[in-house]
Amino acid sequence: MFATLLGSLPRPPLAGSAPLDALVEAAVRAQESAGIEPLTDGGLRGDAGPVAAWEATAALTDRAVKQAVGGPYTIGRSGGGTFAERTAATIAGAETLNAVLQALAAAGCPMIEVHEPAATAIGADAAERALFRETHLRLLDGLDRTHVSLAITGGTADTAGIETILAAPYASLAVDLIAGPDNWRLVALAPGDRGIVCGALSAAAGSEDGPELLLWAAAYAASTMSRGPDRVGLATASSLAHLPWAEAISKLERLGEAARLADLPSDEAIRSLDPRAMDSRAAAIGQVGPAPSRRPRQGDDPT
Repeated sequence: MFATLLGSLPRPPLAGSAPLDALVEAAVRAQESAGIEPLTDGGLRGDAGPVAAWEATAALTDRAVKQAVGGPYTIGRSGGGTFAERTAATIAGAETLNAVLQALAAAGCPMIEVHEPAATAIGADAAERALFRETHLRLLDGLDRTHVSLAITGGTADTAGIETILAAPYASLAVDLIAGPDNWRLVALAPGDRGIVCGALSAAAGSEDGPELLLWAAAYAASTMSRGPDRVGLATASSLAHLPWAEAISKLERLGEAARLADLPSDEAIRSLDPRAMDSRAAAIGQVGPAPSRRPRQGDDPT
């Protein structure tokens, strides 16, 4: 089981004149200390070119580093215009970004994370579904040298259908299960050979969830479509950039601890948990959101 960050970290509490590389190194060390991997630059490099950004961050650590990029569908929606104009811009953007992803793969980037928060707006619109599918098929065309993950945060995208969301050959799907609890339906229907990253650690200020909910989420995701734990990871539900540094790091530490517990034999893991949180799985379901609306299969229940 692995743990990773979906989104950005706040600015590390270094002097205002601290160089960018020092800020990124502080973010990297915080993730290493928490047991997070793959690592990110914490979103601190901003608009720097993705290849240069990944190479600079990867040089700071011997752990795997992923590179996040903005998705072409979301960028296209932000540009406005008529649907025809937006379609042309979105497809062109996907083809341009394909070259960037190819360059990242050639540079040795082990994981690329494509963020598409606007996927939550697709819904049942047939034209939007078709545009999303075509966009991502072009984005991933010929890209088979690295792990590419699709990340959807900020809401629910399940009404678009798994045949839309995973039309392109993404190796994994990362979903926000706090702001978008119905994304569990996408998890349940995602093919078993696709990885799932459960964004189940709330990014809200003041939330102090223990590892129990994260472990339930990971176990449920592993049980769907005979996926297994090797294809499941844990993550923050979204960006932590709005939080004070100390609170963001506390959340990373809880995330890393949950991943560590998930790798323990079940009896050791249970001894580490709060029995009050494990007495009722219904409480955990209520926090994450409703379970997928389908009849459960034998072996689906991880408790």
